[in-house]
Amino acid sequence: MPAPLLGTLRPQIHRFPLGHFEVTTMLDGAIIMDGISPPFGIDQSAATMEAHAKENLLPVANLENTFSPNLVNTGEQLVLFDTGFGEIGRKLGAGNLQSLLTTAGYKVQDVDIVVLTHAHPDHIGGLFNDGMPTYPNARYVMGQVEFDAWKSGEKIPAQRAQNRDLFLRLVVPLADRMTFIDPGDEVVAGIRAVEAFGHSLGHMAYRIESEGQSLLLWGDVVNHYAFSLQRPQWQVSFDDDKQMAVATRQRILDMVATDRLLVLGHHMPFPAVGYVERLNGTYRWLPASYQLRV
Repeated sequence: MPAPLLGTLRPQIHRFPLGHFEVTTMLDGAIIMDGISPPFGIDQSAATMEAHAKENLLPVANLENTFSPNLVNTGEQLVLFDTGFGEIGRKLGAGNLQSLLTTAGYKVQDVDIVVLTHAHPDHIGGLFNDGMPTYPNARYVMGQVEFDAWKSGEKIPAQRAQNRDLFLRLVVPLADRMTFIDPGDEVVAGIRAVEAFGHSLGHMAYRIESEGQSLLLWGDVVNHYAFSLQRPQWQVSFDDDKQMAVATRQRILDMVATDRLLVLGHHMPFPAVGYVERLNGTYRWLPASYQLRV
C-alpha cells in the first residue's frame, strides 16, 4: 500500500554555540504575500523585478515572508530578541514563538531580558498573551530613539497608524520595566547595540561576542535574501525612512562582508543564520552550515 502524502515539514528550532553562549533561532511563522513589488523594489520597474526574481529561481507572483526571533543564553542570563507576532499573527500563520520556546527547552518564566530591535508588529506582537505580559520575570530593553519616536508619533509614517496603536497598547505599559539604550551601549556583557536606523526610526542591531567569536543580529536591516540583500539600493515599502534604510543596508552589508561576520537575520531563510559575501559588485547570502558545530 502506498504511504500517504503528509504535506510540507520544515524545521522550526535551531541551536548552535557561540563561544560559551548558546544561540537559538525559532521560526515564529511564515506568511505568503501576493506579489514581490511592493514590498521590494518599489522604485523599480515590474520587468526589472520579474527578471531579478527569475534570476534567483523565485516565483514572480508571490513571496514568503518568514519571522525568526532569537534567544541567547549567556550562561548567566537568557536574552530574547523580539517576540514575534503573538496572538495577532496566529490567523496569518505566525505567532508560534511561545510554544516553540517550550519545545526548545525553556519556559517563559526563564527569560531574563527581552530586547526589542524595533516596534513593528512582528517584533512586539508577542509581548502580551491573554492580557498579561508573556515573559513575567523579564526586564525589557529598547533603543531610546525608537521608543521616543513611537511614543510621540510625530514622525511615524501615516501607513503605520495601526502599528502605533499597537505600540501604545503593548510597549508603553511595560515602560517602567524598560532600560532605554543608545548605540554602543551594552545590554549585558558580550551584547552591544549597533545603530541601524531607517527600517524604523530608531531600529537597532546587536553585536554578540563570546570567547573571540562574534555575530551581528541585524533585525530587519535586510528583509529578503535576494531582493534587498542583493540590491540594497532598491527601496522597500516596509522601511519607515527609505533613504536612511538604504544607507544603513549598504553600510551594514559592507561591514559584515568585509569582516566575514556571522549574521542572524529576522527575515532570512530559516534558520536565519549565515554570512554575506561580495559577488559581481553586489552581495550574496551564504547560509551557515557545519562551521557552527566543529
